[in-house]
Amino acid sequence: MHSPIETDAVIIGAGPVGLFQVFELGLLEIKVHVIDSLPEVGGQCIELYPDKPIYDIPAIPVCTGRELVSNLLKQIESFKPQFHLNQEISTLEKQADGRFLIKTSQDREFLTKTVFIAAGVGAFQPRTLNLDGIEAFVDTQVFYRVRYPEQLNGKRIVICGGGDSALDWALHFIDQRENVTLIHRRDEFKAAPQSIAKMRALCAAGKMQLIIGQITGLETSNHQLTEIAVINIDGEVQNIALDALLLFYGLSPKLGPIADWGLDIDRKQIVVDTARFQTSTPGIFAVGDINIYPGKKKLILSGFHEAALAAFAAVAYLAPEKQIQLQYTTTSSKLHKALGVSPPTFE
Repeated sequence: MHSPIETDAVIIGAGPVGLFQVFELGLLEIKVHVIDSLPEVGGQCIELYPDKPIYDIPAIPVCTGRELVSNLLKQIESFKPQFHLNQEISTLEKQADGRFLIKTSQDREFLTKTVFIAAGVGAFQPRTLNLDGIEAFVDTQVFYRVRYPEQLNGKRIVICGGGDSALDWALHFIDQRENVTLIHRRDEFKAAPQSIAKMRALCAAGKMQLIIGQITGLETSNHQLTEIAVINIDGEVQNIALDALLLFYGLSPKLGPIADWGLDIDRKQIVVDTARFQTSTPGIFAVGDINIYPGKKKLILSGFHEAALAAFAAVAYLAPEKQIQLQYTTTSSKLHKALGVSPPTFE
């Protein structure tokens, strides 16, 4: 167990709203640590639609989820946030001195004066395949996320799923001239039309195999996964030899331990006020899709607005005697210094 990291603020969630929360707190001279259950920064934008266009970010006519996250990371570079990824919050407890002790699934501890929950719809977990014995091969031959695609070079790859992730990886490995079989339970796909068209063309040309069916069993030899049994829509069972099985059944958001923190919750969302976006526990704020209030709209731009007000409320909570002066990044030399930019010159 490491010694607790002491900080003024911890942000739970590294999606777009969590990243913009870093920016708004940074402008107010509050340093932060960011914790996320996913292995990389970006939240839903990276996990669910990294290459799909987004059209409703102010002043940006169109950008992909990946581009949005990249720009947000550039925007907060000067504030040097510290990220703690691939770990979930296991407990959050208020201490006698008013601070919050946070413990994570990787045995990290944080002592923080404020907490900002920007966890979207909860911690994302991949939907798993329920077959006896499959757990023994997870992260060696069975993968719910592809972190190191080069490790699959030269492998016989079976990919299951009908969404963007499944088709994107199938097309990626076909481009690398790998042996790819795609399995989906029905002959309908929820992916980009151009990806579906390309996949069908490759199947028609005999360069990729598509099976409409479901996995029913595993075959092993010498502690290795060697084949899977698949039942097709005609009820026929066939065995498919493989080296790697990639499963993309989607991500399941779970509120998880947040439900046990004593916060007011309505329909798996955290109740906040609209002046401070503070929860029922002073010092804990909730922004983005995780919160609920009258008129709530689950939009990224709404989360940005909430992050700004939550940051000002945090200063009032941390230093109630301090006068908070609204400053503008266009004209404030103090903010220019914080951002590491030169003051603008006006003709």
